[in-house]
Amino acid sequence: MRRSTRARRPSGNARSKRLLAVVGTLAVFGGVVAVTQISSAQDRRTNKPRPASGQCVEPSPGATAPTGGGSTTRTWQNGRWVRNHWGDGQQSVPECEDGKDGTVGTGTAIACPDVAAKLPQVPNRARAEVDRNLAQLQTQIAEADRRLAAEGNKGEAFIRSAILQPLAGKRRAVLDRITTAIDRVGPRPQGLAQLAECQVQPTGGTGGNNGGGTSPTTTPGGGNNGGGSSPTTTPGGGTAPGAGLGVLANDCDESQLQPHNGFQNGNRCVSTEFGEVGAAANNPSLLITQFPDQVGQNQPFTLRVSTRNLVRDRFLAAGQGGYYVESSLLNDQGLVRGHFHTACRMLNSLTAPPEPQEVPAFFVATEDGRGGAQPDEVTIQIPGLPQSGTAQCSVWAGDGSHRLPMMERANQTPAFDSVRIDVN
Repeated sequence: MRRSTRARRPSGNARSKRLLAVVGTLAVFGGVVAVTQISSAQDRRTNKPRPASGQCVEPSPGATAPTGGGSTTRTWQNGRWVRNHWGDGQQSVPECEDGKDGTVGTGTAIACPDVAAKLPQVPNRARAEVDRNLAQLQTQIAEADRRLAAEGNKGEAFIRSAILQPLAGKRRAVLDRITTAIDRVGPRPQGLAQLAECQVQPTGGTGGNNGGGTSPTTTPGGGNNGGGSSPTTTPGGGTAPGAGLGVLANDCDESQLQPHNGFQNGNRCVSTEFGEVGAAANNPSLLITQFPDQVGQNQPFTLRVSTRNLVRDRFLAAGQGGYYVESSLLNDQGLVRGHFHTACRMLNSLTAPPEPQEVPAFFVATEDGRGGAQPDEVTIQIPGLPQSGTAQCSVWAGDGSHRLPMMERANQTPAFDSVRIDVN
């Protein structure tokens, strides 16, 4: 009989397991970073790469959800959609043949103008009130998206009268409050009322509307900056001050390896600029806040993950050429834009590091358009692990193109965490 074990707060013994597990965590990043595409409602690639043969082929292990339902699934958590991207961006054969990305949803999404990007410099005395109202815009969009998913099949007239028009009215009220809040202590913002109207756009899945809407701009690598800061190019070459040993290389000009092309291939040289590094106090961190010590074989369980200073709104599909192609980006508050990964792998030994190339028993990348300077939580649903033994479940932050976010100082701990779970 399968034993049912409820997730609970880690005990002292569990915390010891966490410390032991950290040793092997960074190896996970090298071996299992594999994701599938989703981004904002207005930021998507319409032409998806096919295999060189032009034929649809079976995806590699871990490329689709355990249910076989597709490469992307959505769950409703705490007032917003959480999107989980399975595998490495490969599609099942039916998805490939249909030209869809397998997202569970209606195929449409609410797309609204980006209010945050249109605001002037917000005075400090108005910041808290403006932030509360921007969050309210997010909630309104999420509610409209949820209703669209449930009732979008009732036709365009229904969507316009029952979803879009009420949403515009709610947004006007919030935009008026934002205008008033800024006007009290600074120059009155102009034109915010024009940002009330939203529309429905076709998409394989809905992405996170950040800052009360979406207003993409094109960045290198096909990404959407969405109001964040653009990466700056700095001249390379020379010896870094204080490096002592000198710099052997800082670009691919003299590399003997092939150029990296955005797909998950080794023995390549990546020429993409690193991009923007935030201040130490703004660097991302995360923690597994709840997990079971023990589960049964193939028994579903959950992990709760809390992130800080990670805006979870950037996701370029590694399996579709989005790997290592976009520079790291910060938003207007200096926070990293990206997502986070969760992986569980079975450990064959507790005295030797695992093989880095092995496909994990579970892997998913998560972005939901949320996250910020204050910690918040996401629940990861794991459908079960197929074999008995000790599982290492790890989470780590990624920027838009799946690198661990950079840190201001070398002695800061990267944004990752790891626990061990006994599987019987």
